[in-house]
Amino acid sequence: MGGISIWQLVIIAVIVILLFGTKKLRTLGSDLGSAVKGFKNAVSDEDKSKEKSEDTQASLANNSVDQKTESEAVKEKDQA
Repeated sequence: MGGISIWQLVIIAVIVILLFGTKKLRTLGSDLGSAVKGFKNAVSDEDKSKEKSEDTQASLANNSVDQKTESEAVKEKDQA
């Protein structure tokens, strides 16, 4: 009780089709699908850019550590 039966859903679907027509519903569905695809692409592009920036930051950190060790090696040579 209180739930929507299959017959009530069929009646609602028929009323919606009569009001809007199949052509308008088809274009609405395709528009909705393209919007969802665009959203997914935007989210994946954002994730890729975050990964790229994290990789860049990690490589910069590694380069600075490498530069420090090189400068320490030069100092040790100068002291010797």
